[in-house]
Amino acid sequence: MAVVYRAKDLRLGRTVAVKLLAPELARNEVFRQRFIHESQVAAAIDHPHIIPVFEAGEADGILFIAMRYVEGGDLRTLITRSGALPVDRAARLALQIASALDAAHDHDLVHRDVKPGNVLVAAGTDSEHPEHLYLSDFGLTKKSLSLSGLTGVGQIVGTLDYAAPEQISGRPLDGRCDQYGLGCVVFEMLAGAPPFHRESDLALLWAHLNEPPPALREHRPDLPSAVEAVVARALAKAPDERFASCLQFVAELRAAATAAPGAAPPPAGPWATGGPPTAVGAVPATGTPVPEPPGWALPAVHPPTRRSPG
Repeated sequence: MAVVYRAKDLRLGRTVAVKLLAPELARNEVFRQRFIHESQVAAAIDHPHIIPVFEAGEADGILFIAMRYVEGGDLRTLITRSGALPVDRAARLALQIASALDAAHDHDLVHRDVKPGNVLVAAGTDSEHPEHLYLSDFGLTKKSLSLSGLTGVGQIVGTLDYAAPEQISGRPLDGRCDQYGLGCVVFEMLAGAPPFHRESDLALLWAHLNEPPPALREHRPDLPSAVEAVVARALAKAPDERFASCLQFVAELRAAATAAPGAAPPPAGPWATGGPPTAVGAVPATGTPVPEPPGWALPAVHPPTRRSPG
């Protein structure tokens, strides 16, 4: 659906990443207007862990987004190279992703495709914060793509390894959908692989819809049982049984990481510390206060990578 190029902004002399959408997408007037609107909303979010969007529009019949060009790899590359991460490092990285997601949810944006390949990893600010993460690829929502004819009944936007049950079943989505994706990412950072692995897409969809998440401590017996319970709650099948925000999820994860091996897990149940969101993405942040992550890292470069459909 798109290709990304390294490019030069001739007005300011800076290197940028430019995503060009497939030409057929621009032929749908409603899609074109919605795409530009959603890109403008994403660009208006001033957050240190959301990839900055410099410009979005149409040129010669092609829709494009120009954004910061990030040097380094993505979280997928980091996990592949490092394997399972220590829980304190995984929680530090998850905190940056969670803060970006909650900021998007406050603007009524739901990402729908939270996965390691959509998290860019740049150099951090100091030895205590060696990585600086950017969440990317907000642009193509299911609602927008359905207008172009690229999605239809039974199709989803997102990557199957990280797709929430409500996403698969076509139910209304809010920020808890992204929390499920983040839960899958955290599981993968701690275990070295996503929670569900099946031989076919159909079996993978079935697992997300019906099977409980595997026991994290089967992969990492060194982890406190409370960590396993926190991740399992973020992966609950019913959105109401997850945490009230992504930041609350990570706050509980950090607390559980220091808990005694036999400590009781955090309370489960429908929105135990807050009411359900009243609008799409309006997820209240509750629970243990979490300090804001460090500020901007130096601009960097990220080479184009193959993307999964959607």
